[in-house]
Amino acid sequence: MSVSERAFSFEPALIQDLIGAKRILFITGAGISAESGLPTYRGVGGLYEDVDTPDDLPIETILSGPMFQRRPDLTWRYMLQLEEACRGASYNRAHEAIARFQEHFEVVVLTQNVDGFHGDAGSQNVIEIHGNLRRIQCIRCSFCEQVPNYAHLQGPTPRCQVCGDVLRPAVVLFGEMLPPDAVDRMVTELERGFDLIFSVGTSALFPYIAEPVWLAAEHGIPTVEINPVATDLSSAVRYRISAQAGDALQRLWRAWQSQAS
Repeated sequence: MSVSERAFSFEPALIQDLIGAKRILFITGAGISAESGLPTYRGVGGLYEDVDTPDDLPIETILSGPMFQRRPDLTWRYMLQLEEACRGASYNRAHEAIARFQEHFEVVVLTQNVDGFHGDAGSQNVIEIHGNLRRIQCIRCSFCEQVPNYAHLQGPTPRCQVCGDVLRPAVVLFGEMLPPDAVDRMVTELERGFDLIFSVGTSALFPYIAEPVWLAAEHGIPTVEINPVATDLSSAVRYRISAQAGDALQRLWRAWQSQAS
């Protein structure tokens, strides 16, 4: 049996757990959007994989809250590069499959990604724990808008059209706190409980991303990891699928349909 065949030989018990589920949590990371052609950045991404930036600083330093406070122009320079690398990309089959699960299950998506692809694909209950790159807000007033891209932004440091202060993407920079409203939503949904938890395309390095999977596994709730490479969660989950997210989720959907009908 080839590696590809093994990846898609879903355990019968997984399909049965899926048939018996009502509420499903999908936790997603950079791997799911890599299939859309997005670079998987070091930290916020790999345009600078294993090297420092041309400014001789780590990308994590440039894309940090303290740096934005001191040099918003420098942070913006690299934010513009990040957005430009994502421009023109769209959601893929993995995002579509997750949205399709809503037809028969109560689905919650907890994503680390800032690309907005889950919402674009039709997922309705999405917790963007690190924010959204296409949402721009003022650091002083209440101005906030959703933008298709950054092509219209002017100057090295874009300014608010209402009060004139500095604009910023509504994303969590390094060293910043998670958005309280997103955290509250995450806690509320976790307290309600889930019948099945998927970890898709994430190395789960952040505790708030890994903990729901660990706790579910400890309490006997079925857990699934979809990732072509092993992670720290691989030994904890009940089912591990070594495959790309798009193929795995599409084929899992079809396998569930054939058994549930």
